[in-house]
Amino acid sequence: MTEQDQKQLGTILWAIADQLRGAMNADDFRDYMLSFLFLRYLSDNYEAAAKKELGSDYLDIQGQPNTTSLQLWYDQNPDDIAEFEKQMRRKVHYVVKPQHLWGSIAEMARTQDEELLRTLHDGFKYIEDESFASTFGGLFSEINLDSEKLGKNYNDRNAKLCTIIKAIAEGLKQFSTDSDTLGDAYEYLIGQFASGSGKKAGEFYTPQQISSILSAVVTLDSQDPTTGKKKHLDSVLDFACGSGSLLLNVRHQLDSHSISKIYGQEKNITTYNLARMNMLLHGVKDSEFEIFHGDTLLNDWDMLREANPAKKPYFDAVVANPPFSYRWEPTEALGEDVRFKNYGLAPKSAADFAFLLHGFHYLKPEGTMAIVLPHGVLFRGGAEERIRRKLLKDGNIDTVIGLPANLFYSTGIPVCILVLKKCKKPDDVLFINASKHFEKGKRQNRLLPEHIDKIIDTYQFRKEEERYSCRVAMEKIETNDYNLNISRYISTAMSEEEIDLSVVNFTLLEIEKKIDESTKKHNKFLKELGLPPLP
Repeated sequence: MTEQDQKQLGTILWAIADQLRGAMNADDFRDYMLSFLFLRYLSDNYEAAAKKELGSDYLDIQGQPNTTSLQLWYDQNPDDIAEFEKQMRRKVHYVVKPQHLWGSIAEMARTQDEELLRTLHDGFKYIEDESFASTFGGLFSEINLDSEKLGKNYNDRNAKLCTIIKAIAEGLKQFSTDSDTLGDAYEYLIGQFASGSGKKAGEFYTPQQISSILSAVVTLDSQDPTTGKKKHLDSVLDFACGSGSLLLNVRHQLDSHSISKIYGQEKNITTYNLARMNMLLHGVKDSEFEIFHGDTLLNDWDMLREANPAKKPYFDAVVANPPFSYRWEPTEALGEDVRFKNYGLAPKSAADFAFLLHGFHYLKPEGTMAIVLPHGVLFRGGAEERIRRKLLKDGNIDTVIGLPANLFYSTGIPVCILVLKKCKKPDDVLFINASKHFEKGKRQNRLLPEHIDKIIDTYQFRKEEERYSCRVAMEKIETNDYNLNISRYISTAMSEEEIDLSVVNFTLLEIEKKIDESTKKHNKFLKELGLPPLP
């Protein structure tokens, strides 16, 4: 599928969403729209596996109106259903009943079947509770099919769902529906909903441009980035993963089989469900990722709290775009937490360094971490200065990248990317000031491919360029009291052009001469007309 087709599909689906949501909040409608897209993917994937499993028994059945091939097979082979579903659970890790497949649901929507709503209820519940794969538990918990936002009574809600599903089915009809296509459409819609509904939605979505920078940085060799990308990553972690787009971008940087497992954590239940759907829609098998629903700062994921050092997980790459200047409760107990003990706690008003230290704690010695943070972490004093000072003295801050303002849906403030390593060769910090390199947009500014490539190239080869990048020795940073404000090290001011006063004087004399000649000529004409001359 071409990039143009992908964009066209995304545009069609967004137009459907924009047209059909009516008075419904964009965030609420998003959950319905994306869930139906996900059901379409599950159905396509399941039916393809069913054809393979059943072979000629399945393929010989000619489709009939108002049904699916799988439904016909179920009707003709009632004694074989249990064994078939057992095999499907073993091979694709889930089961979708024929009546719950997208083809059946779309047909019910087309014919305005009054049982559509009940069938959807049953289908979502079955996929969550009885489909076998633990990945699906609670997946549709945030989609309220009984919401009055869909309609005041059952019939109104059923009719609304029929309209939505029929429009989606028709919109998808002309496009290929492989996992990449549906995954791209899903990502496009997440971005559009984030853009359309502002701050709330923007919290779970990292713009693709920033995501591309983070993922490119962590997939380069940590000790010598000039050698290029790593061949393999055992694991990658995003501890504030939102919809999972950043993790998928890391996967996209390498061959899909070059990362053994993807790990994510997300506190918001709706966004947690989006992330799991997003993984599956992009062809990531349920055995290849683990997304945990919980609070990162409290570290309530049992896997990360493993006491046995031999079993404790560490990650090759850590990426994150945590909520900026998040208010939290730094307790005495957290002060003794292994993540923070050697650094101290971030202030109550801004958990930025708490998020950073969490991710850094779980980074492998040879790994790379890239995190998006507000500029304040570079220069704020107090507890944050103490944390920053220790990270710098220990040689853990590798690169500081300043980005333009207004890149995010949720905030207009300029942000920075910090690149951290536990073992790094250069005894300096690379500063990149990319704040002036962007394309201005109506609502958000954009980083173009050339802007992104320049940042990555500068990082990879540790290049220095006037008014853009420089390598700063630790001695100089120390004399600046460990302040990392980029403007202290890179000046963007343009030097004023020297003015030659003799040239200026000559030019003024020439102008006066021309004025005098023009005045004499003009007065000659006035005299001929009998009018008084100009002074």
